[in-house]
Formats: sequence, C-alpha cells, structure tokens
Amino acid sequence: MSYDGMKVLVTGADGFIGSHLTEALVRKGAKVTALALYNSFDSYGWLDDLPEQIRGQLNILRGDVRDAAFMNRIVQGQETVFHLAALIAIPHSYAAAQSYVETNILGTLNVLEAARQWATERVVCTSTSEVYGTAQTMPISETHPLQGQSPYSASKIGADMMAEAFARSFGLSAVILRPFNTFGPRQSERAIIPTIIRQVLDPACAAIMVGDTTPIRDLTFVDDTVAAFLTAGAAPEIEFGRAYNAGSQRAVTVADLIGLVLELTGCDKAVVRDERRMRPVNSEVRALLADCTRFERETGWRPQTSLRAGLEQTIAWWVTRLTEGRVRRHKDFIT
Repeated sequence: MSYDGMKVLVTGADGFIGSHLTEALVRKGAKVTALALYNSFDSYGWLDDLPEQIRGQLNILRGDVRDAAFMNRIVQGQETVFHLAALIAIPHSYAAAQSYVETNILGTLNVLEAARQWATERVVCTSTSEVYGTAQTMPISETHPLQGQSPYSASKIGADMMAEAFARSFGLSAVILRPFNTFGPRQSERAIIPTIIRQVLDPACAAIMVGDTTPIRDLTFVDDTVAAFLTAGAAPEIEFGRAYNAGSQRAVTVADLIGLVLELTGCDKAVVRDERRMRPVNSEVRALLADCTRFERETGWRPQTSLRAGLEQTIAWWVTRLTEGRVRRHKDFIT
C-alpha cells in the first residue's frame, strides 16, 4: 500500500480528520494538494498546526467544494481524491438545512463529476455512522437501514447515494468509507470528548455541563480512522460504490466515557445536565456500534488503539494546548 510519489487531493484538509490524514500522506511520500475552505482570517485551519517540515511539502489551496468549476480545475491530474469536506455540526443542521444539502450533497457531486471527467483512479468519499440513525440491530453492518434522523444525516445519505450512483452509472472508482465517532487531538469542542476534557481541565469551569449521557457510541481514535482512509485509498480488493464501516467495534455510554475521563484526570467536578445541549427527542441517535467485518475481511484493516490509550493521548494534547494558551474554537464547518 504505497503512496510514495502519488498525486493526492484532500478536501477538508483543514479539519480534524483531514489534517491528520494530510500529515500521514506526506509522511508516506505522497504529493499532496490540501484544500482548505476560504476564509478572511488568513487561516488554514488545523493545517496551521502541522510541523513546518510537513507544511512545507504541501500545496495548500483555498476554495469551496460548492464551486464546480474550481473543483474541476484542482481535481485535474490527481491520482486519488480523499473527499472529507463537509458541514458536520448536527445542531446547526436543524437551523440551516439547505447549507448542508449544498455543501454535503452538491459539493460531493462536484467532486465526483470532476473525478469522472479526469478519470481519477480512486475517490474516497467520507460518510458517517449517523446515516444509520438509532440502531435497530447491533452491531451495525453496512446492510442496516439508513435513517435521516437529522438534516445532517439526511445530507450525508444523499452524498453516499451520489457516490454509489457514479460507481454504478459511470464506473467511477468511488469508495464510501463510513467512520464511526472519531476522537483525538485537534477535534473541535462541538464533539463530546473535547467538550468533556476541556471542562475537566479548565479551572474556569466549576462543573462539567453535558447533554444526554445515556446514548451508546463507538469511539475510534483518529490514528485508526486515518489508517482506514489510507487503506480505502489503496487496497486492491475493494468494491466500488458500496459503503465500508470503520469503527472500534466496542460500545461505551456517554456516562461511562465521562467517568473514564474523570478517572484519567483525577477530576472530582460535578457533572450537570444542560438542557441546551439536548437534541430534539426524535432526532437523538440512541446507539451506535460498528460491525467492520466486511472492511477487515477485504482489506485487513483493524483498529489498534484502545479507548483508554486514545483518551490519554487526547488529554495530554489538551493539557499542552491549555498550558500554552493556544486553545481556540474552530468553526462548525471544520471536520
């Protein structure tokens, strides 16, 4: 599985998973074009935090996947495209559903159309475990029904179907990778783990404010998710146009997750339920647990990092950020 010398485009490279994937590709010798969403703050998101020896090897572009002509230009000449750019904040999708359709569905269409025109060798499209909604059966395999329990998940279902359609209709080598809940350094505070860790470590927070603590989640450390992307981008025995789950295959409640963070940090702050953090009743995904049998069988990928080990690394990163005063809140469009 060699990326040495390969021309690769990463959309959403400025985000959480995208920045880790971009860094890994450079370390593997790929010639990486990293797409960051244009903004007026002269920022490249998390790409600004990469080591200088990594950043110096990147071709960083600013743009928007909603711009079809722009995407057509930058896909030309790329051998592989990793498409991670998306609007992902579930709460905001209730307020601005159209923007999720435009970015997540039409943006994906623009990537696929460009890849089709330029005969790109492979496109890896990023899905999400949220497309399954609350589990009807567990663990969740790729045959589980898709349920649009939020405008965000509905938009990602649409993007997945578009990738499937381009594989079936035009023979495009499109892989649909469906990561379950990923966590690790660089994740924004919109997600549960950094929200908990920040409040645990920050002396300005007298208590830990949380929403519903009963949902069950499959939490995958970012290094394992990145390994899944690298595998999906190069594995020879893989089926195009169908989804592959990538998760830890272990379940934990949010309450138990909070307890483990408190244990690892030695924190005794009170945990307080905040009604403002609750999803609409019929929109909350109650349980997610991955069945990755198909992906493991066809590619050999397996997660390597335990929840405890991943949390220890994430907590250490947050300690450094808070100590150095470098904490910042990233926009919801960052992945």
